Amino acid sequence: MAALVVLFVGLVALVVSVSSAKFDELFQPTWALDHFVYEGELLKLKLDSYSGAGFQSKNKYLFGKVTIQIKLVEGDSAGTVTAFYMSSEGPNHNEFDFEFLGNTTGEPYSVQTNVYVNGVGNREQRLNLWFDPTTEFHSYSIFWNQRHVVFMVDETPIRVHTNMEQKGIPFPKDQAMGVYSSIWNADDWATQGGRVKTDWSHAPFVAAYKGFDINACECTVSVSADDNAKKCSSSAEKRYWWDEPVLSELNVHQSHQLMWVRANHMVYDYCSDASRFPVVPAECVHHRH
Repeated sequence: MAALVVLFVGLVALVVSVSSAKFDELFQPTWALDHFVYEGELLKLKLDSYSGAGFQSKNKYLFGKVTIQIKLVEGDSAGTVTAFYMSSEGPNHNEFDFEFLGNTTGEPYSVQTNVYVNGVGNREQRLNLWFDPTTEFHSYSIFWNQRHVVFMVDETPIRVHTNMEQKGIPFPKDQAMGVYSSIWNADDWATQGGRVKTDWSHAPFVAAYKGFDINACECTVSVSADDNAKKCSSSAEKRYWWDEPVLSELNVHQSHQLMWVRANHMVYDYCSDASRFPVVPAECVHHRH
């Protein structure tokens, strides 16, 4: 059951939105219900040659943090993609993506992140995880406030998309977003650029989920975007936890973690891809990381 906790710091109310970790209170299946397996608080999604499966949140959110614990497809997962993402709707939508790209047995699992702003993506970064994500559950989180979007793996930041509106670069801060996850076949591109195809003799491919947590500002669909933005922004009367000054940028330890990830595990960064972008994208020029 969702709850609202209000802490008083000085004379200002610090508002903390707390949501349950139970799947059916926060999410609902969206397709291929026969490919869902419920085992207590554990959820499994199956992919076979007939279908994948997916789910989405019952509500939409603006700012906060979303976390899901996932155990990815084990064994030969080549050609498969398990996605966890936030997205608004429409042609000018905003979107924050985790895409876990399957691989042949023994090869590292890759995670690709992407950021869409006003319908424009093409901001892919890809890294090899520093652990085997198929043997146990790991947490994957998206933290979002008006200063930046932070992608985290087990609370380690792996990517930061910073608000650079002062440089004339749009930032996603006015569209409420749903939370989604799915598993599907993408063997035309997912593994080694599509050279390795899905081996259906290993189906069904199974991704397992638990620990669903949404600590964010819930938005009303019938309310205008401006009203939702006002509701979810701190003011003199209320202050949301995600607007606390300490969360306006990474701390020193987090910055060192991010630098370590980029130096040791990143295998692709759109900012460095001169063949795709002969002119370096503006946010890459100004970004500190």
